[in-house]
Amino acid sequence: MTQQLPHVPPTAEPEMTGVRNFRDVGGLPTVEGRRVRQGLLFRSGHLAHATEQDTAFLASLGLHTVFDFRNAADQQLEGPDVELPGVRNVNIPLTDPADGAEFWQMVREGDLDQLHALLGDGKAAARMRYAYRSIVTERTAEHSRVVHAIAEDSMPALMHCAAGKDRAGLSIAVVLLAIGVERDAIEEDYLKSNDPRRRYKVHRSDSSPAGMSPEVMELLNPLFEARAEYLETAYATIEENWGSTERYLTEGLALGGATRERLRERLLDG
Repeated sequence: MTQQLPHVPPTAEPEMTGVRNFRDVGGLPTVEGRRVRQGLLFRSGHLAHATEQDTAFLASLGLHTVFDFRNAADQQLEGPDVELPGVRNVNIPLTDPADGAEFWQMVREGDLDQLHALLGDGKAAARMRYAYRSIVTERTAEHSRVVHAIAEDSMPALMHCAAGKDRAGLSIAVVLLAIGVERDAIEEDYLKSNDPRRRYKVHRSDSSPAGMSPEVMELLNPLFEARAEYLETAYATIEENWGSTERYLTEGLALGGATRERLRERLLDG
């Protein structure tokens, strides 16, 4: 018999100062009228800059596993996650460390003309759509590993990348699709990453008013914004490659009926 985890009361969302974009995805509705249980699945930006108070809150969640989807370049830039006693840390990079290294260096250091050439005329949003397509098609094994781990022994779990928006956002979406959460609810949660207090803090070598001007920030915005079109790109890529979400789950992620049912038992109320 599948072990039933105890119901955890809703957690008040903290005002963490060193961790951005944290939230519990509990409460989201499924197409069958059930809801994701509180206190089991969390998402956030990286934990490298967690303060002592942030760390104490994270430790209070009773986490079993932290999934870190950053690559080596991300970790070198931001640092390793803070250590949480008794918590398993699993690093599953969802991008190649060498992929885009020059691009992101230009984002941090380029002047206005260089940023126009790199990001203007829709290039920034196009890059994000390409990234979402690539993660869906090239990181299927990684997503399968995550979902199977969630079904087995990894909860409560926290998933994060750098900003907690794209790689973590897609991974959360995949888990939620597997348990039948409504797509509108998945999108609503995804778009919460745009809240000003959640947004990733853009780091530029030139932090002067000129280096962080409205024109510069407008060029950078598509990279650091959660947009419904990005999530729709991921869904469309699933349809194009597997024909349906159901085939993606069963064939792409190798989720059999018993594993799907175990996921629902562990993650859903009712």
